[in-house]
Amino acid sequence: MTEKLALVGIGKIARDQHIPAIHGNPDWSLEAAVSRHAAVDGVDHFATLDELLQNRPDITTVSLAIPPQPRFEYAAKALKAGKHVMLEKPPGQSLAECYALEALAKEQGVTIFATWHSRYADCVPDLKDWLSSRTIKRLKISWKEDVRRWHPGQEWIWEPGGMGVFDPGINALSILTEVLPYRVHLSQAILEFPENRATPIAAKLTFVDPGGADMSADFDWRHEGPQTWDIEVETDRGSARMSLGGERLEIDGVLAKEGANHEYANLYARMAALLKAGESDMDLSPMIHVCDAFSLGRRIATDPFHF
Repeated sequence: MTEKLALVGIGKIARDQHIPAIHGNPDWSLEAAVSRHAAVDGVDHFATLDELLQNRPDITTVSLAIPPQPRFEYAAKALKAGKHVMLEKPPGQSLAECYALEALAKEQGVTIFATWHSRYADCVPDLKDWLSSRTIKRLKISWKEDVRRWHPGQEWIWEPGGMGVFDPGINALSILTEVLPYRVHLSQAILEFPENRATPIAAKLTFVDPGGADMSADFDWRHEGPQTWDIEVETDRGSARMSLGGERLEIDGVLAKEGANHEYANLYARMAALLKAGESDMDLSPMIHVCDAFSLGRRIATDPFHF
């Protein structure tokens, strides 16, 4: 059975990722778009979620591709209307919001899915399997990109709830929490805030590994050279390097796998499977690390940022 879906928020990520993934999956039919400023050819358009819910009661699933600050209100309204909900990452601007949505979905008997697209990169399962039989000695995350390239003119990322450099950094944390065979927790964070912004532009994180491994992450949004999304691991039996955000994996310096960008296609396949099973997926472990970073982080002022 094909599920009728509405996409809320028609920005860059919706056009680049969500719409192609939906059209490429026979389990889904994109029936409507909700946006005040944009439309999608060939589907119903509504300016507000209220208009959608009033005029298209046949739509079963709502996918939210909007900034995290207003997401709770939209998600809660859709859940109360009996709709299944997909949440673009991060699933909310606070843990309390996310837990409240999880409880509401359970109460309404519908599916909710906190999507972490980087977990669905091609090489992530391979690194997880490789690590499952090894002892980690050192793990280093380097997630460095140019905010002007990936978020041109988007002011919401610099406002409270927008998370700043943790908007991409949480992608790395979603991979970390997926591939590790155990839990780790944050012990220290250094956060660099532009003096004219409310969220950080760079962060250095240190984790406590139960086995004593040296584990850290370095996020930076000022990187103008080659974009870097790497995880390097040294173990008792060899080393691994996953790059391109999970599309390329090297083992002991030799290419083991090179994939392609299937992340959002895999997300919508996962959502279809959740609906068929009558289940939800609201893993918040990446979000916990971000909240801990803001709680533990030592704040350092740096140069103003302007687009």
